[in-house]
Amino acid sequence: MKLHTYLNYGGNCEQAFRFYEQHLGGQITMMMTHGQQPNPSNVSPEQKNAILHARMILGEAEIMGSDVPPERFQPMRSVYLSLNVGSIDEAERIYALLSDGGQIFMPMEETFFAFRFAMLRDKFGTSWMILNERPRPQNV
Repeated sequence: MKLHTYLNYGGNCEQAFRFYEQHLGGQITMMMTHGQQPNPSNVSPEQKNAILHARMILGEAEIMGSDVPPERFQPMRSVYLSLNVGSIDEAERIYALLSDGGQIFMPMEETFFAFRFAMLRDKFGTSWMILNERPRPQNV
């Protein structure tokens, strides 16, 4: 069994995936618009360039996404993609990228469980937790 994350966007799925590919080291493995599907004659002109389905490898995970009609889109609520990184510098770099034009819920700071931790929603509507964890104590 595998669990994947599927993200909905309000018309900017391609822009979001290309941003994550360029700045987070992701690899887009599939991207299809509604106009590229086998029977595009049933697709309205305003939906032809909307993403029907996209897939990306990001770190050790695979995420998928698509565009929903803008009037039905709502930014992520009560769920986050948790991105664990290996250094304070990487946490700060990614925080700066993802918070630009977004909404910060918890600014980047040091906590009892992490050297750096932040919570935000990026300009594409995706909510993130960025985490550079402290070493965990060994369980006895």
